[in-house]
This record gives sequence, C-alpha cells and structure tokens, in this order.
Amino acid sequence: MSDAVVDSPAPAEQMYGCDVTYSRGEKVIHVSRANYIATLKKAIDDSFTMCTDLTAVDFLTYASTNRQLPSSVVGERFEMVLNLISLERRERLRLRIQIPEGEASLPTAFDLYPGTEAMEREVFDMFGIEFDGHPDPSRILMPEDWDGHPLRKDFSVGRIPVQFKGAPS
Repeated sequence: MSDAVVDSPAPAEQMYGCDVTYSRGEKVIHVSRANYIATLKKAIDDSFTMCTDLTAVDFLTYASTNRQLPSSVVGERFEMVLNLISLERRERLRLRIQIPEGEASLPTAFDLYPGTEAMEREVFDMFGIEFDGHPDPSRILMPEDWDGHPLRKDFSVGRIPVQFKGAPS
C-alpha cells in the first residue's frame, strides 16, 4: 500500500471477523460492540500486545453522513478508537467501535490491557462513555461534582467573566 492518504469505504478483506479498511497506510478494523472483547483477545493472540491509545470521537452532527465507513457499519454518535501495536511484527492496528448515544458504554479493556485504566477514565470524564467492569470509574480530569462531559459537542462552553486592571467594573 502506498503512503498516500487513503480511506477505503468498501472493505476488501476481514480480520478477526471484522471489516478492514485503510487510513493513511494503516490497517483499521471496524469492531462491533458485541465482539469488542473477543476481538481484543484475538488481537493479543496475534501479537498485538500493546495498547498505545484509547480515545473517543463525538460525531454529533456527522453520525451517519460524511464519514467513510464500510457499508456494513452504521455510524453512531460516538466512536471509540484504539491503537494497538505488535512489537514482534512492528505493526500497528487501529480499532474503531461505533457507540450509540443512548447506550454509551463498553466493557473495560483493563483486564487485557492494564495500561488503558487511565485512558478509559479520561474517555468517561470527557465524553460520558462508561466502561463496564472498570476498577475505578471515577473522574480523572474534572472535579467529582462537575456536571456534564466537556468534549461532547453539545456541552455548553459557558463564560468566565474577566476583570481587566483599570477597566470600569
């Protein structure tokens, strides 16, 4: 595959029973919520033993349009993105999981990838996506009494009044 920026909308192959596309020369698999943990186990068995990143995206206004997904995948408001590495084969693998707004949860990956503990807490804190079975689901960036999730597209930015020196109050 060339180094050109390519997002293939129609998968020509499958990996671990999931549709495969390519983005920027990297393999991307589109995992269903139901097969999330089973797919992670297959990835570990296939030497993808390191999770370098786990984050989310809020596609509030782009849930089903203007996104390049395989035809078999329905775009949802939220998308979880995991980046895995096989040190043995020097390969990267990206997983994309669609998460509906009304059921914003996934099982925790902590038992398989212990390094995801803080990443999952951050995703909960910023996006409100819960991780079933997580050992410490408390907030990590915002105060415990904070209302809402700041990286959701519908979260109000609010206002902080600023008083400048010498300005009339």
